[in-house]
Amino acid sequence: MGENGAFAIVLHDVAPATWPAYQGFVTELDRRHGPPLTLLVVPDYHRQGRLDRFSDFLALLEGRLERGDELVLHGYHHDDPGPLPLSPRAWIRRRIMTHEGEFAALSGAEARRRLERGIELFRRQGWPLRGFVPPAWMLGEEARSALMESPFRYTSNPSALLQLPDFSPCEAPSLVWSARSGWRRGLSLLWNRRRLERNRHAPLIRLGIHPVDMRFPLSRDYWMETIEALLSSRRATTKWEWLEGIL
Repeated sequence: MGENGAFAIVLHDVAPATWPAYQGFVTELDRRHGPPLTLLVVPDYHRQGRLDRFSDFLALLEGRLERGDELVLHGYHHDDPGPLPLSPRAWIRRRIMTHEGEFAALSGAEARRRLERGIELFRRQGWPLRGFVPPAWMLGEEARSALMESPFRYTSNPSALLQLPDFSPCEAPSLVWSARSGWRRGLSLLWNRRRLERNRHAPLIRLGIHPVDMRFPLSRDYWMETIEALLSSRRATTKWEWLEGIL
């Protein structure tokens, strides 16, 4: 399964409110193998309070950095309250597939403001500033322009890491579950098995794990079993460590 390749374990939506869902999973990973993790950090998840007001959580993230994990800015609020999509395609993307595509329809000015607030938080904490991933991988044209002007080194979509500022792609397919209903979990199991096989020779495979995945044995067990299988043939890495190694 892709000998001499790499894989990245990517935890999405990392925030004080979501970390309890991950805690047992991460503790088990640390105990078994201690692979590096890429943590997609949301500064004010669903407007429930800026994470820099949670000193215990900041200390936890500092500890993860010391272990070799990577912290990536993941939007700012991770929600998408409006305006309402006008086209059928936009409605499906922003209201059926997800309600969390925060950067899908922001104005350039608002996208810059949220990027700057996230950058300020990272710099105030002394965290390396390398990656930005828009929630749900949705990036509107104005937000895209704002990101091009930022100091970030890369972003991503479902199939690639994208070097900034020109968005040049590096192949890195992502596995991801839709775990909120039984039929979605069943389809996700089949889809991810097929996608992993189809991309077995990809240089980097990303495991896009979400807090909701931890609620269901089927999805949680899939991630743990897949990590075990990939460790037998691939090197665990962070996204930035891999990207830096090919630049």
